[in-house]
Amino acid sequence: MSGHSNFVASVCVVPPDDTYPNGLIVTGSNDNTILAFTLESPQPIFKLTGHTGTVCAVASGKFGFLLSGSWDKTAKVWLKQKCVMTLEGHEAAVWAVAVISEHGMMLTGSADKSIKLWKAGKCENTFHGHEDCVRGLTVMNGGEFLSCSNDATVKRWLLTGDCVCTYYGHANYVYSVALFPNGQDFVTSSEDRTVKVWRGPESAQTIPHPTQSVWTVCTLPNGDIVTGASDGIIRVFTSAPERMASAEELQAYEEQVSASTVPAQVGDIKTEDIPGPEVLINPGRKDGQQKMVRQGDKIELYQWDAAKASWTKIGDVVGSSGGSQQTSGKTLYEGKEYDYVFSVDIQEGMPPLKLPYNITEDPWFAAQRFLEKHELSQMFLDQVAKFITDNTKGVTLGTENPSYSDPFTGEGRYVPGSGAAPGAGAGAGTGATHGADPFTGSGSYKPAGSSSSSTTTTSTTTSSNSFFPITSFLTFDQANPTQILGKIKEFNGTVGDSFKVPDSSIDDLASLIEGQSASQQQLQTVQRLLSWPANVVFPALDVVRVCVKHPQVNQVFSNQASVQQLISFINPDKPPACQMLALRCLTNMFSQSQGRTALCENRDTLLGSALTCKKTNKNVQIAIASVILNYTIALRGTEDIEGKSQCLSAAQSILEASPDHEASFRIIVSIGTILSGDEEALALAQSLDLQNPIVRLVKLTEPKKVPECAQLVLNILKV
Repeated sequence: MSGHSNFVASVCVVPPDDTYPNGLIVTGSNDNTILAFTLESPQPIFKLTGHTGTVCAVASGKFGFLLSGSWDKTAKVWLKQKCVMTLEGHEAAVWAVAVISEHGMMLTGSADKSIKLWKAGKCENTFHGHEDCVRGLTVMNGGEFLSCSNDATVKRWLLTGDCVCTYYGHANYVYSVALFPNGQDFVTSSEDRTVKVWRGPESAQTIPHPTQSVWTVCTLPNGDIVTGASDGIIRVFTSAPERMASAEELQAYEEQVSASTVPAQVGDIKTEDIPGPEVLINPGRKDGQQKMVRQGDKIELYQWDAAKASWTKIGDVVGSSGGSQQTSGKTLYEGKEYDYVFSVDIQEGMPPLKLPYNITEDPWFAAQRFLEKHELSQMFLDQVAKFITDNTKGVTLGTENPSYSDPFTGEGRYVPGSGAAPGAGAGAGTGATHGADPFTGSGSYKPAGSSSSSTTTTSTTTSSNSFFPITSFLTFDQANPTQILGKIKEFNGTVGDSFKVPDSSIDDLASLIEGQSASQQQLQTVQRLLSWPANVVFPALDVVRVCVKHPQVNQVFSNQASVQQLISFINPDKPPACQMLALRCLTNMFSQSQGRTALCENRDTLLGSALTCKKTNKNVQIAIASVILNYTIALRGTEDIEGKSQCLSAAQSILEASPDHEASFRIIVSIGTILSGDEEALALAQSLDLQNPIVRLVKLTEPKKVPECAQLVLNILKV
């Protein structure tokens, strides 16, 4: 069935009546319209218009009437193909709607965290209790109803406004809730990769999925459960033995779940501190309980299955914070990476307090944050700041300390993406954040068209500012061919014979890196190097990063297979250097039209993969932000609202991960770029509550460009 001009956001079924004996299928879309289909025709039989934003929720009631919810902050009631009521009162997008037919009432749930009860077009009651967006509603027997939310809870309500129960168990957003045929038990789906079955105040069963998100769930009249997930697969689960899949299919599914990776913030816990498989001898306390188990050098995640009375492996744990100090060069504190985490003795007889610090921060800013967190007197400010300065051994602000940064940036070593010569000093050797891209030159941002002496404007006007919109694509340019090829030769001596390439072929790549040639033989050598194991492939990716700006090379890497190959390196299972350099390759691909076309065609996959790595380390975060910024530049002036929606959602996800300041800056510049002069994108950003993570950036004191640019974006959002 087709007919919408943009993606379908919601669907419901209208029961049969005299006019439509087989009922209708009704869909709401990002094109702001509603279409109705019969089972007999793939084309719509009628179209409803009136919403000015995405129709993200639809529900049906008696006598063929429809209730729709939209990003335009309203709900509408439709009867006989006409809008008979518009329900206004929510302060943000209406994400969920439901009809209480026996009472002639309707429910709406919103991103403003509230639920409203309506009768005859008037709001009868407003329900407060959720701490984040309300994502789903379903009506129970007896007039009670359930709501689910981004706050990871489900709530059960009386129509009087009383919350009679809150259901805890999910670890992330709860997207969808559906009742079983008995009208009391229910099922939920979540961003935590699971579906939970609820019979009473606690979940009776947890069903893990081998995918990142379980977007939606419903139940069938026979009691089966149907889920729709982010991997594009619909799955049906049953408790009836006669409908169950074969033993082979069930085993294959369990292996899929077991083989999936589970992002988890394991902080600075050492692998040897995790208990071994012997802990699985004891039964779990409740269904869905999880345990980390050490198997050799790996950490596996197990979940208690109450129905089977056994522990089931649901994946391998991958640290979302970037790993250990040995693998990332950082020290982990409260799930975040820092260049230093000091132990500070404040009072004799009391345990020392932890003071985290990154060398890109102002010592006084870090000291102030430390004092506020531990409610210490301001009289300690200078003392703590001096402690930081003394113990960072004179590292210049804005540069890396080789002994504390990632293992590729030590003095005299190969630095992926850098043109710094060996021994050039700490600041020159940090290819992670320095180079020719316009945001990092000498540690300061110089807007396009401004002189080196110009200063950043603090104007609050939205018509003109020095930060955005950006019109030229970012690239990571600097390279040292000698260092790159030297590292390839070093690794060439360690890989197996099936991977080796002649040294003469490696030497021949120098002219490719320098942009002097792009022969078939050189490109074949690069392709061979890209097949190397993940722990040694990064210098080959650096070659691609540099030469992909050449039109001929760009053309070669713009085919579907090559783009997907590069995206495959953007994975939490891959080393951080691979993630960063693959993202930089794709950033540079935007420099040519054929590369832009290929990347726009693979936008879903690329952004989805990038977001799985958003907590790896700041170098990866900056690279992700650069990709998003280039996407927003490519989307300017187009009518691709789906693309703009994806970019804004990705930007929001990155900001919510509290990234490095440079990554935050690029993200807010990308938001400003996509919003400038685009009313449709502005409405979309407002419906996403995009202003919330940006408000936090305005409170920063350093670097000044971040709060100044953030305020300009908030001015556009009218916040």
